[in-house]
Amino acid sequence: MKGLASALALVGIFAAASSFAAIKIETVEYKDGKTALEGHVAYNDDVKTARPAVLIVHQWMGLTDYEKMRAQQLAEKGYVAFAIDVYGKGVRPTNPEEAGKTAGQYRSGDMKMYRQRIKAALDHITKDKKVDPKNIVIIGYCFGGTGALEAARAGFPVKGVVSFHGGLKTAKPQDTKSIKPKLLVLHGAIDPNVPRAEVEAFMDEMNKAKADYQFIAYSGAVHAFTQKEVGNDISKGVAYNEAADRRSWQAFMDFMNEVSPVTK
Repeated sequence: MKGLASALALVGIFAAASSFAAIKIETVEYKDGKTALEGHVAYNDDVKTARPAVLIVHQWMGLTDYEKMRAQQLAEKGYVAFAIDVYGKGVRPTNPEEAGKTAGQYRSGDMKMYRQRIKAALDHITKDKKVDPKNIVIIGYCFGGTGALEAARAGFPVKGVVSFHGGLKTAKPQDTKSIKPKLLVLHGAIDPNVPRAEVEAFMDEMNKAKADYQFIAYSGAVHAFTQKEVGNDISKGVAYNEAADRRSWQAFMDFMNEVSPVTK
């Protein structure tokens, strides 16, 4: 029996290693009009049929190793994961001041350019033969969470939208007549960057639009609670929170299993 157990354990180890070895990671260039954009795609090359895809909208520092790590995690779950580029090829802020200025260009006004950049990524990935074009979810972190919600407001043809510690307000909430994708909003309960008034206005907007949404607030969590690189000093308003990171990812996986499951 011990020998059989050991053999089965080895089979499991080799199967897992084979699965991870099948994960392919590619840098892809695509365009929004004449603007070159450079994203990052991860997928399991052993899967030969079309499968669900997840677009990952980056935080205010642009496309970084963080989004690439999340893409790898999702590829291991069986999704085609596309970490998109909102800013443009080579546009990568190096400090918070640059990031704030760059992100501000997309958050200002009616967010038309922001929505357009996300739509360019969506259009690109739906042409990928590995992807089921009717089975796509958009997620985002911080600045990217705002963008994911804008995609829902814009009526993009996706199954679901997920915001991790993203901004909730929009320029013209009264223009949100209906929301078709299912929404999951994962929020830091004491996030000073997204005050209570903004939360209440968002819920009012979603209720009027008859959206199918979930809103989960994590106690003790502030902005950027899934990102270890920001440190853990909550007095700064941005801090990693291990429990909120773990719980929000599980909530996200539960949401995906409901909205856009991977079929084996």
